[in-house]
Amino acid sequence: MSAAPGRSQASSHRSPKGEGTPVSAAPNQSAATFQALHAVLQNYFDGLHHSDTQRLRQVFHEAAVYACATDTPPLIRRMPEYFAVVDARPSPYSRGEQRTDRVLSIELVGSSTALARVVCSIGPKHFTDVLSFIHADGRWQIIAKVFHYELSAPAAATVPS
Repeated sequence: MSAAPGRSQASSHRSPKGEGTPVSAAPNQSAATFQALHAVLQNYFDGLHHSDTQRLRQVFHEAAVYACATDTPPLIRRMPEYFAVVDARPSPYSRGEQRTDRVLSIELVGSSTALARVVCSIGPKHFTDVLSFIHADGRWQIIAKVFHYELSAPAAATVPS
C-alpha cells in the first residue's frame, strides 16, 4: 500500500489488551515506536489515577492544549491551569476507585506525529480522550488532549423490604 504523493502513510496499532483496529504498520514504522507511545500512555494513566502532576508534566508538552466540548461553552485550558485542577483534587487512587484506563488505538502519522484514543474514569465521569502526540526533544509528548465524558447513572437507592 503506498501513500498518495505529498501525503504521509498512517498506521494503526491494536493495544496489548486487544482493543483497537489492527492495521499493518508501514514498513518504516517500528514496534519500538508503539512501545514508546504505550509507555507515555501508561505514565499518563498513572498520573491521572494518582493526581500526580509531576508525572503528567513528563507526558505533556509545555505548550499542550486541554479541551472539552461536552459542556457549553467548550472548556479550553493550557497546562498550568490544568495542572492546578489536578493538584487540587483528591486522587482516584486515594478514594479507592477502580482503574478503567485502556488504550483503544494508536495511529502513526509520519515519523513524528501520532494520535491515540484512550478511555479512563475519574469519579462519576467516564472519559474518551483523543491525544495528539509529537516527537520533540527526543521523546513522544502529548501536544493536545481533546476529550468527551459521560456521567455514571446515580446508584439506585436501596429500599428495605
